[in-house]
Amino acid sequence: MPLPLTIRPLTRRIGAEIFGLDLALALAPEDVAAVQAALAAHKVVFFRDQQLSPAGLVELGRRFGDLVLHSAVAGLADHPEVVAIHADADSTFVAGEDWHSDLSEHAAPPMGSILYMHTLPETGGDTLFACMEAAYDALSPAMQAFLDPLTALHDANPVYREIFPLVEKTYPKHTHPVVRRHPVTGRKGIFVNASKTTRIHELAKGESDALLAFLFDHVKNPNFQTRFRWQQGSVAFWDNRCTQHFAVWDYFPDVRSGWRVTIAGEAPC
Repeated sequence: MPLPLTIRPLTRRIGAEIFGLDLALALAPEDVAAVQAALAAHKVVFFRDQQLSPAGLVELGRRFGDLVLHSAVAGLADHPEVVAIHADADSTFVAGEDWHSDLSEHAAPPMGSILYMHTLPETGGDTLFACMEAAYDALSPAMQAFLDPLTALHDANPVYREIFPLVEKTYPKHTHPVVRRHPVTGRKGIFVNASKTTRIHELAKGESDALLAFLFDHVKNPNFQTRFRWQQGSVAFWDNRCTQHFAVWDYFPDVRSGWRVTIAGEAPC
């Protein structure tokens, strides 16, 4: 008999742990629906004590939508949808060491990502997640009204050309609303991030720089956050449309390694 599904919120605004599911097994439709509902309510959900292979992670991700390829990082040879998230003593940077929303430079940024960690340092390597709907709600009505009609450029080229200076490639860039409405809940959330958002179109450059600097700082408020302490076999599934996240690199030179799949989304509106 399967265990009953238990959902335990981590904070009032973001994050919940889900117990009672073996993600390596084919999920029943009602379990998929329950995870989707928990994701809509809590923005990021976590699972403990899982055992997933790359093929199993692909199968799990496809329960929630089509999978997309990363525009800059190649996937595994046998599973191109799976990106290795890895750091060790030879690493000069780690993925996600800045507040960001995954692949926001795409015309249709991802709905979400699922990350499975199989190798971890004894301590360190947490991931912070922040709720962009809570960040929007905390703004004054006047600031909300000012932001609502604005659009901004999300450009991956400055980031990836610095990381991969020897690669001759042009990376995506697209314009999205500064404030997007969640397609499931209807709630508004801030949709700019320090990693990829470079310019607000409707403002002069100095005004754009100042407003983006304010928003980048605003979304770091710990009142909007949860912090996840990974254990071997942990899984995080986050809604990319209403969150940002930050990978803490405080474990050098230890190894931290896992696999991630990314689920297709829609153009923000």
